[in-house]
Amino acid sequence: MMIKAFGVSQFLPTGHPDCFAECFLSDLSPGQRDLQVQVRAVSVNPIDCKMRASVQGRLITPKILGWDVAGVVTAVGERVTLFKPGDDVYYAGSIARQGCNSEYHLVDERIVGHKPRSLSFEESAALPLTTITAWESLFERLNISPEPRSSDATLLIIGGAGGVGSMAIQLAKYAGLRVIATASRDVSRQWCMQLGASRCVNHHGDLRVELERLGVSAVDYILCLNDTNHYWQVMADVIKPQGNICAVVSTKEPPDLNLLKNKSVTFAWEFMFTKALHGTDDMVSQHRLLNRVAQLVDQGIVKTTMTEHLGAMNAVNLAKAHGRLESGKMVGKLVLSGVES
Repeated sequence: MMIKAFGVSQFLPTGHPDCFAECFLSDLSPGQRDLQVQVRAVSVNPIDCKMRASVQGRLITPKILGWDVAGVVTAVGERVTLFKPGDDVYYAGSIARQGCNSEYHLVDERIVGHKPRSLSFEESAALPLTTITAWESLFERLNISPEPRSSDATLLIIGGAGGVGSMAIQLAKYAGLRVIATASRDVSRQWCMQLGASRCVNHHGDLRVELERLGVSAVDYILCLNDTNHYWQVMADVIKPQGNICAVVSTKEPPDLNLLKNKSVTFAWEFMFTKALHGTDDMVSQHRLLNRVAQLVDQGIVKTTMTEHLGAMNAVNLAKAHGRLESGKMVGKLVLSGVES
C-alpha cells in the first residue's frame, strides 16, 4: 500500500505553488511500542513553520511535517498494551520521527491519549501539542498542583491568545489560579476572557504599568510564550520573591540569570518533545495527561481551541495554514481534516 503524504523539498514562501508537494510513502509497519494511526485530522503549529524554514537547499526525500493528530488506530506493535485497533486517539508525536501530514502515521503509544468522546476529530486535533506544553509548563515546570483548589496565587501568561496560551488559561483556571493574560487586540482579549482569564493586559505596552493599573505589584508565576529575551527584564521585575518562571521560546542571546538571584526565583524551560526525543523514564506521563484532559473536555471543564478549519489536508491548504500562522494574527488553533480519499 502506498500512503499519500505532503512534504517540503525546499524552503519556499507559502504563496509559491510548490511550497508543499504531494508524495508517497511505503507501507508503515509499527515498531514494538508503536501505533499505526489513520490520520483523520491535523493541526498546524509554529514548530511546523520553523521546521519548514530550517530546510537547507533541496532535499531528495521530502520532509513530512505535522505534530498534532487525531485519528483511528489501525494496527499495533507486539508490545503495545494501552491501545487496540479501532481506538480513537489524539497526540502530538515526536520531532525525531516523520510528521503526520499523511494518510497514516506511526507513533509510540506512551505519548498518545484516547480522544475526547465529545469532540470531533478536527476539534480534538487542535489540542495535543498545546495541551502537553501547557500542562507540563504549569504542573511540572512551575510546580503548580493540577488539582482544583482555592488559591490566591496569580499567574501571568505572556501571549495568552495563541494555542498554548489558550490551553494554559483553561488549565490554570481549573487549578484555581487567578490568570492575567497578555493580549494586544480586541479579538485576542475577548478570546482570553472567554477561556477564563481574570484580566487582560497589553503586551505592547509596559507590563509593569499595565499590572499596576490592575493593582498588581508582583505575580507568583509567569509563563512566557513569546519573545523570552524581550520580556526577560520585566519578568525579573514583576515576579515575586521565590516565584517561578517558565519559558518556551528559545533565546537569541543568553538571558542574565543574575537578575533572578536576589529574589531566589526559579527559571525553567519547557519543550514538550523532550520526553519522546530522549526516551525519558516518565515518557508515559504524556499518555496520562492527554487522557486526563480528555476527561476534562468531556466534563465541559476544558473546551477545544479550534477556531479555523481550512478543509481537507492537501498541498494548497497546508500552504494556506502556514501562511495564516506566519501572519502572527492567529487566535486559537487552525485545523485540517484528513487526506481526501
